[in-house]
This record gives sequence, C-alpha cells and structure tokens, in this order.
Amino acid sequence: MTFALLVVAAVLVPAGPHAQWKTRWSYEGPTGAEHWSELDPDYAACNAGKEQSPIDIQNAEKAELPALRFEYKSGPLKYLINNGYTIRVNYHDAPESGNFLIVGDQRYQLTQFHFHRPSEEYIHGKPYDMVVHLMHQASDGKVAAVAVLLKAGGANATIQQLWEHMPKTEGKEQEIAGVEVNPAGLLPRDTSYYTYMGSLTAPPCSEGVTWFVLKTPMDISAEEISAFAKLYPHDVRPPQPLNGRVVKQSQ
Repeated sequence: MTFALLVVAAVLVPAGPHAQWKTRWSYEGPTGAEHWSELDPDYAACNAGKEQSPIDIQNAEKAELPALRFEYKSGPLKYLINNGYTIRVNYHDAPESGNFLIVGDQRYQLTQFHFHRPSEEYIHGKPYDMVVHLMHQASDGKVAAVAVLLKAGGANATIQQLWEHMPKTEGKEQEIAGVEVNPAGLLPRDTSYYTYMGSLTAPPCSEGVTWFVLKTPMDISAEEISAFAKLYPHDVRPPQPLNGRVVKQSQ
C-alpha cells in the first residue's frame, strides 16, 4: 500500500478519537479551515490542492452515467463514536459487515458514515439543513464518498436510532449492545446524482475522491437537527473553488 493510500485509510478507519489526526484542527479560528495547511505538512493539500471538497454545485452537465447500486444490510452497531468533530459510525470489520456501493464495474465497501450541520455541499448557492457522508473504499484503495442531503421534515428512524445512543462528549468508540443499524435507511429511493472528483473534506484533505451527491434529499426532524446541533452547531468546511472541474449529473 502506498503512503497516500495509508493516509486515506487512516482517515477512513480510525482506531479511536483523533487517532487519525496527530495534529489537532478545528473548523473556525486560528486552527480553522483557512489555516489547515499551516498546522501540519501532511495537511498541505487542504490549501494548495486543486481538487478540493466540498463544492457549490451550480452548472452540472447531463451525462450517461452508471446507476448507483447500494448493497447495504442491517448489522450490529459496533463502532459509534463522538470523535470531537462529528458523530460517526465506523465499520472496521468490512468486508464482513457486507455493505457495498457498486458503480459500473467498481465495487467499494462502506468504511464509515458521519454527519455535518449544515450540509457542506451547496446546491445552486444554498446549503441543506444537514448532510450525511457515507465513505467507501475499493480494494485498490480508491475512495468513493456519497453525500445524502438532509432537510427538515419528518423524523428519520435510522438517525433517531443513532441519536438515542450517541455519545454526548468526545471519547472512544462504543459498541451498543442489542442495537442493529441498516445504513440503507439513510438513502432516498431515487439515487440519481451529481458526481465530480474531489477530496476528503477534513484534514489531510486527500484528493482523488470520487464524490456522488444524491439529488433527492432525505427528511430529518427539527428535533433530530436540534439534538445534533447541541453538540456540533457548525461542523462544516466552506465550499472550495472548482478550478475548472466539470460536475456531471445522471440523466
């Protein structure tokens, strides 16, 4: 495995709170997003990279793109963590956990998912109330990220299930005995999407990530948004320059 892949793997599959970040960072202030590259040489891409995420999706080109196939299933909630930046569910035992994203002939396994408030992605200049990022990795190390936009509306049963057990303070991963979660509950029925090449949205901001931003948002209740906001009112990186990248959208 190359060094670059090791960096990505470390970000996607952490061993504990901040284990993947030897240098602390934040979203605002002197260690905020505009200063990330100054904090650690490993974070250089954050401010020098040309394909950074998130972005404001404005003028997407229609294209013949493969459908997204999600092979998700219910499994034990083994690795729930408040890592000091968000609430996250890790899948250390992939591929045994059996959750996969299939795009054409490429197969990615789900490594973790986490939340941001508001959405890091903008659509036509505006963010959504929240977003969930489902992170996947292929056997060759390639990373695919799926963003599901969340808008205030009805309650989401899967999110409510997580919120009932989410740690209120930063700490180690927790196994929640007797609780099973199916990440499919975070997905809309219509999985048409925007896609572009980008990066991880947190340090080290590694590029080469294929992003799939689903067009159809999912509902999340005002109470569920409020519960997350009490912990993380604004855990978002600002939109990054496109730098000539083309955003495509499925037909």
